[in-house]
Amino acid sequence: MKIVSGMRPTGKLHLGHYLGVIKNWLILQENNECMFFIADWHALTNKYKDTSDLKENIFQMMIDWLSCGIDPQKATVFIQSAIKEHSELALLLGMITPKSWLELNPSYKDLKFNLFFQYIRDFLYGKNIKIQEEQLREIVYKAFYHKKDVDFGLMEEELKKISNEKVAKEIVNNLAEGEIGKEIDTFGFFGYPVLMAADILIYKAEAVPVGEDQLPHIEITREIARRFNRFYKEVFPEPKALLTPQSKLLGIDGRKMSKSYNNAIYLADTEEELNKKVLSMKTDPSRIRKTDKGNPDICNVFSYHKLFTDEDIVKEIDTSCRNAQIGCIDCKKILAKNLNKFLEPIREKRAFYEKNKEDLIDIFKEGNNKAKKEASENMHQIRNAMNLWID
Repeated sequence: MKIVSGMRPTGKLHLGHYLGVIKNWLILQENNECMFFIADWHALTNKYKDTSDLKENIFQMMIDWLSCGIDPQKATVFIQSAIKEHSELALLLGMITPKSWLELNPSYKDLKFNLFFQYIRDFLYGKNIKIQEEQLREIVYKAFYHKKDVDFGLMEEELKKISNEKVAKEIVNNLAEGEIGKEIDTFGFFGYPVLMAADILIYKAEAVPVGEDQLPHIEITREIARRFNRFYKEVFPEPKALLTPQSKLLGIDGRKMSKSYNNAIYLADTEEELNKKVLSMKTDPSRIRKTDKGNPDICNVFSYHKLFTDEDIVKEIDTSCRNAQIGCIDCKKILAKNLNKFLEPIREKRAFYEKNKEDLIDIFKEGNNKAKKEASENMHQIRNAMNLWID
């Protein structure tokens, strides 16, 4: 089966990326024709103001992929912007894609919602106002999806309940001025589902591994493929979505693992960095003393054990914690040891590629050439179907 998938280069990968994406790619590359690309054009959709770290992020993603076991002999690995046919096809598909399809795309509103939520959360933290994030998320959601436009009046009334009148008014005034989320009010962001469709269709992909939240993008791609085939000629297969399990691994503070939260364990972390992070992890909040009985079901550290510790040891830890026979520090030390064991081979490969970037570049050049050849051949067929000029 022909499979195409990409990742935006926004920094070094963490354990959540490994469990949610890379682990699945490692399985898929064994028995399928896989094409994995670094989506550097997509990184510009909301990070266009400052690209100073983009090239380094591309290098770090290359290193992480290969260090985790993505094999250039089994899959084609390449860089999106090296294949100009992606942009040509995006231009052509944009000509036939109804504006209404893009307006219905949930990603734009969802991202703006997250930007509002993050701004309010950080603003309240800056004022030393303690909040329950789920309660805040519910407040923003209610105001955001109450009607077509954001209901700032409702938001202000709700924010007063968890802060005070002055703070609530200041937050709402700042949001109403329209600066928050302004960076995604661009043609590039609005039209990025078309570029994503081009990324997939230029290689005539049969399937795309995605999380449930990305299903609307695949459906738009399928709609665009159908519309093209109906207008011109049967050129594109309609790619299906391969649903992948979302990583349930939380960050060290119990929130979603994210670079922006500064709570991630990175594949590139040293043993010392990892040990420090694990020792700072939140555990069962009701267990204050070692003699208190714990509840592993609500402990973030235990959720890691279930993924990185041998099953027999996990059972022992579960029993010992519930009976106050093991302390949180000892439990964390066991986890740190197992995480370091998991990351050690990845670290070794990372160290090699860090010192041999020329090898890295050669690998991706070879992948670029292979992808370029296929994209060029398919683009010739697409131009011909549309009766465009062909030299």
